Amino acid sequence: MDFNIGTSSGPRNQRKPTQRRGGGLAGWLMTAVAPFGENEAHAMDQALVELGLGDARLIRGEGAMLPMGFEPGTPQDLPMGTLVECHLSKATVFGEGIASAGVAWALCTTPEGDECAIVSTMSHSGSMEECETELRRNLQRKLGNRDLELRKDDDGKAMFECAVDEIEAQEGFHGVVLAALILPNSLSLGGSSGPTRSRNLGISSIGGSLGGPSGLGGSGKSDFGF
Repeated sequence: MDFNIGTSSGPRNQRKPTQRRGGGLAGWLMTAVAPFGENEAHAMDQALVELGLGDARLIRGEGAMLPMGFEPGTPQDLPMGTLVECHLSKATVFGEGIASAGVAWALCTTPEGDECAIVSTMSHSGSMEECETELRRNLQRKLGNRDLELRKDDDGKAMFECAVDEIEAQEGFHGVVLAALILPNSLSLGGSSGPTRSRNLGISSIGGSLGGPSGLGGSGKSDFGF
């Protein structure tokens, strides 16, 4: 499968009305860097303001699956006090060093033909290039764990996007780098209306997984061109 998507970094400080193609749930990727905080909390707040989330009430999303109906959108202004779901990755530095953070989504199809989307986040104590490599590998593994196929656009390209950024420490200051998938209208979607699948999870008595496709775990070679 073609997974040669290249490097893509998300927009910063860009605010436009969301464009929706099919009436689904629009979300967008953003990154922010705040290198001059007096403490970590100060730097974190600066980064949230840069992301456009400084005045929002945040719910941090966990797990791989995005709400049914997700589609990529463009950044928009959020009213003060808005309750917003975010899949957020944070990395910090102090005094010296470099750190990076990234987030990615992919549009997929289940073996039953249902369309869905997944998300992955990554923080890394190194460069953004290293962070993106690990981020893509983790997203690939999530696809494999769920037997998902990447959807492709009319040109045959994988429907995938990532945003990665890095921060270099400044002496005497705390620094934060954030990457986020922002889902402003997700809380009313994706409840019990989506498709379900029955499966044998194959959990062993010592907590290991006995199932799953070959070539996607450990040192095995994947089918995604990495």
